[in-house]
Order: sequence, then structure tokens, then C-alpha cells
Amino acid sequence: MKKFSKILMLLVIIALFAFSACGNNDPTPPVATPAPPTPQGGTAQNPPPAQPGNGLSPNNPVTISTLIVTPQLAPEPGNRITQLLLDRLGVTLTYDLTPPDLLDQRIGVLIAGGDLPDLLGVPDGQARLVQARGMLRLDPFLDSGQWPLLLEHIRPYRQRLSWRGGGVEDGLYQFPNYNRFYGNPPMLSPEHWGSAFWIQKAVLEWHNFPSLDNMTLERYFNMIEEYMTAHPYINGMPTIGFTFPTSPGHIWGMTNPPLFLAGHPNNGSVMVFDGIARIYGNTQYAEDYFRFLNRAHARGIVDPETFTQTLDQYLANLASGRVLGMHDQRWAFSVSYDALVSAGLYNRTWVGTMPVFPGRTPWYADRDVMNVHQGMGISSMANNPELLLTFLETMMTEEWQILLSWGEEGIDYNVDADGMFYRTPEQVANRNDITWRGLNRLEAFLDQLPKLQGTLSCGNSWAPGHQLAEFQRELSDYNRIFLDAYGKSTWRDFFNDPPNNPVYYPAWQISLPAGSPAAIAESQLEDIAVERLPGIIMGSTANFDAAWAAYIAMFDMINVAAYEAAITAGLQERIELAGGL
Repeated sequence: MKKFSKILMLLVIIALFAFSACGNNDPTPPVATPAPPTPQGGTAQNPPPAQPGNGLSPNNPVTISTLIVTPQLAPEPGNRITQLLLDRLGVTLTYDLTPPDLLDQRIGVLIAGGDLPDLLGVPDGQARLVQARGMLRLDPFLDSGQWPLLLEHIRPYRQRLSWRGGGVEDGLYQFPNYNRFYGNPPMLSPEHWGSAFWIQKAVLEWHNFPSLDNMTLERYFNMIEEYMTAHPYINGMPTIGFTFPTSPGHIWGMTNPPLFLAGHPNNGSVMVFDGIARIYGNTQYAEDYFRFLNRAHARGIVDPETFTQTLDQYLANLASGRVLGMHDQRWAFSVSYDALVSAGLYNRTWVGTMPVFPGRTPWYADRDVMNVHQGMGISSMANNPELLLTFLETMMTEEWQILLSWGEEGIDYNVDADGMFYRTPEQVANRNDITWRGLNRLEAFLDQLPKLQGTLSCGNSWAPGHQLAEFQRELSDYNRIFLDAYGKSTWRDFFNDPPNNPVYYPAWQISLPAGSPAAIAESQLEDIAVERLPGIIMGSTANFDAAWAAYIAMFDMINVAAYEAAITAGLQERIELAGGL
């Protein structure tokens, strides 16, 4: 009962979210609004000379406003790291946090209003704020040499990271927030953060830990259905068999499975054949998957509320522990996963499976991909961009990366005689507690901040969960037994050994100019999926063929060729830059 009460508290937190050195040991309309004013007499393309007095000091306090799109929760009043920023740097951060499913709406408001905060942590593959001249072009600043850590962060990947989609001058507008790795070799996460058909550990335990090799949709759904029949309620609530996110920005939970079932890696809405992009939403792969889902819905396995729930409601259902399976990306439901861990309900968390169609080989896991046009940028309305760059440069030092990721030595972690970081059971329990994290970590800020992922200069991982020895030492008894039952060491081990990513990969990172025929087609493809697929899935099985034929007919009214051609052009550009396939 105590655990269930804690879950209820966490559900309330999730629901409210929508409104709200290694040291010594240590469809949105096209933009038609004028460009916002630029600071200090400069322009976004030609910034003013650096001004003196841009150091950070507690004797010269400054407030930095942020817009951050993230599923993570805001820090609580009295947060310890917030106080360290003030005490050491004189910096107070203010937060405008936006859940990912409200990204399109928020960007539209910002573009229309023209009132932008200082730092913009926006994961928008369409780069709409860039095209609206809402972000500062960073190249002239970085080329001055005054911010070497930020320059090094983007230096090896500058061509790919630079915007070349028209509308504004080509160049760098955001610092990538994930998967720019340091160290040789870099320490990688023991977790798979990408897509999978996730299944609750309790289901597999009940089935006596069956093999997950050669997984098919039939086996996956049969395991869920059998457990669901035997356990119609979990924690006093009706059991949910299968679901997925369908809110704006997350419809890939509904649309992407045919891609993986066909044995392709995550190229978004296209499959790629020898550098040529082809949509798959109207293929036999898609028809076969949605026919299967239609039958699963008729059996009562697919949650009918899947298509009406908000992202918060979806995450709250996951955090309740009553969802047996879903198709999603691991990073996207981390707040729900963490809520269950915080309550000690390890058996209600999930492990990934990789069903494929007959004759196909799973390619669910890829080599970690750096985010492009996602991460932290500086508003073109910022009064002092040099100060903001100095702040971001400071956050890129190992001292602050450790504080933001590991915490404070002696409080959040310890250091052994060999200089390796470790944590006590109490320190691990604190980190797993969501309430504690709100008072002691800045997870929303860190989510969009550039990071020293990989291996630090002292040999430690940049984050506790990525240090293999620490990961294994901190496993709960339940998770240790679960891994042993499958002969695995990490959660990543449940997935395919990823081959090298193709040089053009991934296609979903190719941005399309706002208002172009390709961008319009992309929006229309998403619209028809949102409009028609729920009815196809929930409709009568006897009517599936007619409903599917009507859906396919809608593709003929969309300029699919323009979309495929634009994505292919982007792929070919990458291939040429890399010297060929």
C-alpha cells in the first residue's frame, strides 16, 4: 500500500508537469513574421565585438532565462545545484519548460510573439526557430577562439551540425545535447535508449523467462494477452496490454514499427535503399502491421484510450505500473520508468524486444547518433550573447559536468584509491528518488545542455549509469536476478550488435525548408496518419481492407515524390561529403 501511495504521488507530479575537471576528487504555418530585434547593434549573422566584463562572478549576479523542451521535471525551490550556480557563478536560471508534445504549439507562439528567452533548448528537427531568425548564428563567436570547449564540442562534426536549409545564413545555431562522445574508447550507456517493443519484466518472469530470440509479433502479443488474462488488474486498476504515444511530436510510436519489423534502422518515415529514400507508410509492411494491430485491438489487447490520451496521460499510465507493453523510444518514457524505480517496482519496468517479419534481421539498435539541430542555442534577442557563451563554456568544464551529472563528492558519490567514482547504497537510493532529484539535480537543464559524454580525463564515465562497474554494483536484487536469468550483463545486451551506421544516417535528421513542397508533403503525411490510423486500428476487422484502401488512396493526393526527392538529396549530400557510401 505504501508503494502504491508513492506511485499516486508520482502520477500527480507527472500530470502537473504539463502546467508547469575530474577535479582533485571531485502543421506549423510558414514563418511570415519579421525577424526579432538583435542586440547591441549587431545582427545574428554579424555579431558585435565582444564586450568586456563578461565574466561570471557571485559579485556580479545575473539572471539567465531559458526555454527548455523536455519531459524532465523542473527543479524544486531550494534546489542544491541551483544554489551552487548562484554561490559560485552568480547565475540564477529561470525556466520556461515545455513538454515535447506541445513543441509545435510553443514554437508557433514564440514565432508569432517574437519574445524569446536567452537560452533555447529546443529539440526541433525542422529548425523552425532557426529559420525564423530566432537563434543567433554562432560561427563568428566560436571562430574568435574565446570559447575553446564549445568550439571543440562541435569541431569534428561542424559540417553536419551546420544549417544549410536556406532562409538564413548557413552556419551553426545550436550545440548538440546528446551523443557527441569524448574519450578513446568512450564509455557508452548500458541502456538502449532507442526504439523497441517493450514488455514488462513481470510478464517475462510469469512466463518463466522465455527466450526473446527470433521474436515475432505473434509471440510478443500472445505473452501479453496471456498475462493480461491472468492479471486483469494491477494495483487495483485495469491492466493495459499494449499502447504507444500518439501525441504531436511522438506519433512515431504509432507509425514507425513497420520500419523495424522490416529489418531497417531508424530512418524516420523512410526506408533507404542505396542512398534513395522511399516512404513505407503505404507499403505491404505497413499494411501487415496495422492489420495485426487491428486484430489485437479486437482481442482487447490494445488500449482504446491510446488515441485520445495526452502525452502526460500516457506517461502517467506507464508510471502506474499497469502497462504490459508499448512501442516507444526508451528516452521518451524515462520519467515513468524512473517513477517505478523510485517506488521500488522493478518488476513493473520493461525490457526491450525486437520482433521482425519472417526472413528479416533485427536492426533496432544503432550506433549512438548525435543530435543535429537539437540542443542548446542562444536567442537572437539576448542582450549579452558573450556572457551566455561564457556560461555554457563554464558548464562544459569537467568540474561542472561532474556536478550536474554525478553531483558533489562526499555527498552524491565517493572516490576510491584508484580515483574511480562510486556510490553507496544510500546515495543510489537518493538518486532513484524523484522527490530527492527535484531538490538536488537540474535534470531539465541538463537534458538540453551540451555534455562531455563518454570518458572523462580521469578515466571515469561522465554519468554514473554509464560506468559499467557502477551500473552492475548498483543493480537491484530483482534486476540482477532478471539479467542472470537471461545471461545478460546490461539492458543493451538484449538488442542486436549494431553495425556501423551508414554515412548518410539517419534520414530523420534532414531538415526541410519551411513552406517547401517537401515540407508540406511531410506535414500532410503526418496528418493522414493521425486522422486515419486510429480508426483503422480500432475498426471492425471485417472492414479493414476497405479502410486500408481508402487510406492508401490518400497518398495519391500528396506530393510524395517531392518529399522523397528532398530526403534523397539530403542523403546524397552526406554521402558526397563522406566520399561515398
